Amino acid sequence: MPKASFHTIAPLRFTSSFSISIAFAPYTNPPSFLRFSFRTTTLRAMASHIVGYPRMGPKRELKFALESFWDGKSSSDDLQKVAADLRVSIWKQMADAGIKYIPSNTFSYYDQVLDTTAMLGAVPSRYGWNGGEIGFDVYFSMARGNATVPAMEMTKWFDTNYHYIVPELGPDVKFSYASHKAVQEFKEAKALGLDTVPVLVGPVSYLLLSKPAKGVEKSFSLLSLIGNILPVYKEVVAELKAAGATWIQFDEPTLVKDLDSHQLQAFTHAYSELESSLSGLNVIIESYFADVPAEAYKTLTSLKGVAGYGFDLVRGTKTLDLIKSGFPSGKYLFAGVVDGRNIWANDLASSISTLEALEGIVGKDKVVVSTSCSLLHTAVDLVNETKLDAEIKSWLAFAAQKVVEVNALAKALSGHKNEAFFAANAAAQASRKSSPRVTNEHVQKSAAALKGSDHRRATNVSVRLDAQQKKLSLPVLPTTTIGSFPQTMDLRRVRREYKAKKISEENYVSAIKEEINKVVKLQEELDIDVLVHGEPERNDMVEYFGEQLSGFAFTVNGWVQSYGSRCVKPPIIYGDVSRPKAMTVFWSSLAQSLTKRPMKGMLTGPVTILNWSFVRNDQPRSETCYQIALAIKDEVEDLEKAGITVIQIDEAALREGLPLRKSEQAFYLDWAVHSFRITNCGVQDTTQIHTHMCYSNFNDIIHSIINMDADVITIENSRSDEKLLSVFREGVKYGAGIGPGVYDIHSPRIPSAEEIADRINKMLAVLETNILWVNPDCGLKTRKYTEVKPALSNMVAAAKLLRSQLASAK
Repeated sequence: MPKASFHTIAPLRFTSSFSISIAFAPYTNPPSFLRFSFRTTTLRAMASHIVGYPRMGPKRELKFALESFWDGKSSSDDLQKVAADLRVSIWKQMADAGIKYIPSNTFSYYDQVLDTTAMLGAVPSRYGWNGGEIGFDVYFSMARGNATVPAMEMTKWFDTNYHYIVPELGPDVKFSYASHKAVQEFKEAKALGLDTVPVLVGPVSYLLLSKPAKGVEKSFSLLSLIGNILPVYKEVVAELKAAGATWIQFDEPTLVKDLDSHQLQAFTHAYSELESSLSGLNVIIESYFADVPAEAYKTLTSLKGVAGYGFDLVRGTKTLDLIKSGFPSGKYLFAGVVDGRNIWANDLASSISTLEALEGIVGKDKVVVSTSCSLLHTAVDLVNETKLDAEIKSWLAFAAQKVVEVNALAKALSGHKNEAFFAANAAAQASRKSSPRVTNEHVQKSAAALKGSDHRRATNVSVRLDAQQKKLSLPVLPTTTIGSFPQTMDLRRVRREYKAKKISEENYVSAIKEEINKVVKLQEELDIDVLVHGEPERNDMVEYFGEQLSGFAFTVNGWVQSYGSRCVKPPIIYGDVSRPKAMTVFWSSLAQSLTKRPMKGMLTGPVTILNWSFVRNDQPRSETCYQIALAIKDEVEDLEKAGITVIQIDEAALREGLPLRKSEQAFYLDWAVHSFRITNCGVQDTTQIHTHMCYSNFNDIIHSIINMDADVITIENSRSDEKLLSVFREGVKYGAGIGPGVYDIHSPRIPSAEEIADRINKMLAVLETNILWVNPDCGLKTRKYTEVKPALSNMVAAAKLLRSQLASAK
């Protein structure tokens, strides 16, 4: 891999390749006052603020630049040019829209937590870093692994579908200022004439989001390192002040979690230590994703040297009560009233009412209109959706439109309300509430009727597994994969041409059938026990189903970053959900006809479809989930009728939706687990129900996972360093089939058969032989066949080796 410093700034080149036209949702053809170019505007900067912004670009420019660089097809200079152009376009866009507090250092080549690890020089020793400025080689090795060492753990960023790289820390880590990215990007914006607000992951949240490094006691107090990392933060702050920064933002999202007094004291200690360094800077402490608990609010608003506090007032509505009960005199309130997690147009009338009430509490000119969190979690620009239904489009606002909403609210709050803009918004709100396409009375009645029953399968899982084994005759340690196989360029081209009607349905079906046949033959050659059809007909595990369900709408360029260069295009659930016809039966039946081995029917579960979509916000999420569950139930029963005896219903996002506050978790888990059970409660004992979960911390919800009552669960295990196994070492009994992943598919690294066998042996130490499955961590969609074939071959070889050892030990 070419070496480069990942913060190095390429010479700025102003090009038109990333120009963005901002249009607010109610307008199909935006009026002139909503069209912005990169020219300096005469709009007076109001009290408006953006927490953060998407990095990938309106057409995923960064994704393609990253993947080209990783494949050795382009240079580090090429990658940095794309990145620099994107940053320029984003900053200029916000400036042209009139935003006063524009963030910098929210861009990342991979992840903002990994950037902080680089800033602190907290590089695990296995990556061979010997000091100096951290370059692309070390940075991307930490993110993705390389030929010789695995990547760092990746897990969900709070309750979002974004993943961050988990820092590995211990008492022996020698922290040093090893990445000047934050300062470089501030200077880059300054050179354009823009005074930005540099954003850093706060020191306490950074430590609370970390894990003890390998070999360090799990009980090690990560907060004990606060004194070790603050000197680096002080160096960064000093450089930012010298560069001319007047504001700085520390993101401390862990403040919304249930923290104990020791953890809260860490905030007081950290910002007291930083106070003198921060002198002369206006400091914002930003929280988001939920209500701030009362004790955390008290701690936060008592911090020294802080000018303002940012709160999520969309998901944190109870925080309003805390503000009303007391807010520090003379401080700024960065009021997050524009939703950074969803794509619905803001109800401007409601928001202005909230903001005016806050002004009455906090004081005139002390309320700053903001987003509820970073816009990283929304699609980039609605202007690029030229094929979206006009009525639905009028109800939406993507990141670019939310920037305009923020400034429109700020102008209105300062007495410069744009009446036409507000009137168009009010008309769109009324249209959505009254549209007949949103409501289906039959669906609502069916979902309402679900609440009175538990919807469990009639027979205990141990009895079902016996019946299934008699039918399937699987060996000990059966092997399988999660579902998808590599999506090649040719395969993507076929799907694209079919969608564009450039090839006939007959030619499309023929091409997909040929791909399925290839995948089935490969699995038979590898001697895998339970097969998958590879999902060549699917663009995405949620979008594919949403396209066949009523109540969903779709975008062309509504991409959202999930991790690294991986982007997803969430469907939009705008109305009641139902299934007009079978969705997968044709392809699953075709695949089963090509082999005598069991072929898994592959479905995405209701909770994952819900959590990986932009969900309607006009009814409880649980209601929408029950509707989706009924649609999936119809599909499960049709697959069974077609002779598919193994059906996988993926719930990869079950943990992701868990509320951050413990007081709210039981209610969520109740309806989420119930939704899964609804999908398969009517099948026969001999039909084996699988589910899959990946890349999250499941140990604290293991009893809810057991309560899902699946016959087999495959679950991520290898990238998190077998963290899952610890729950079984601690005495949790699991009687259903389970396949903790034996290798990490998100890394190009190919594990050896010996390494996989060692992982399986660790599993056998805590799990019964008759329930253990052997499988990768996740689907193989993003990998190449040159990686997949040897990795799966080694996986099967490891399973066979252990089968023979177990047989000889009897």
